[in-house]
Amino acid sequence: MSRTRYGFLIDLRKCIGCRTCQVACKVENDVPLGVYRTWVKQVEKGTYPNVRDHFFPIFCNQCERPACTQVCPVEATYSMDNGIVYIDPHRCIGCGYCMAACPYSVRFIHPTRKVAEKCDWCWPRVREGHGPPVCATNCPTGAMMFGDLADPKSQIARILARESAVVMKPESGNKPQTFYIGFDDEAARHVDVDGGHL
Repeated sequence: MSRTRYGFLIDLRKCIGCRTCQVACKVENDVPLGVYRTWVKQVEKGTYPNVRDHFFPIFCNQCERPACTQVCPVEATYSMDNGIVYIDPHRCIGCGYCMAACPYSVRFIHPTRKVAEKCDWCWPRVREGHGPPVCATNCPTGAMMFGDLADPKSQIARILARESAVVMKPESGNKPQTFYIGFDDEAARHVDVDGGHL
């Protein structure tokens, strides 16, 4: 039996931009005001009067070949066997190298703890058997899904086998493990990821 390899799937056709995922994440992870582990970018596409909003939930992609782990001088950020990229807050010195290396700009320096933070797919919650990440649990439209990519019988693996899905910035070579269905390339070019600061 193959080892667990977690992945995340977002069906943008179902995302309504309610930002429930963003709020649930802040509550679950005690994220301070002004920064986010998960956030939803809104992009308008078209010309008046034919304008349409596109929503892009953004968080750590838990890459298979993460650049962030390669630049950390104290090995505070590392990949676990299950694919989740984790930051050890006791080792992190807040140098920001991992932030500079991340092509998705999904890390930030905690304003009071002065260490790097990011989404970890609610690893403590998942590890303790309390269910999937809170963003997926609280999404009112079922646009978010978390599961084991290595298990062909898992819901996420079955959907990815039949649906066309893409990753953000595949050219980075990081092999992100967050997949999007209904990804609009033109709208996505205007998504400005900003390191969890709004």
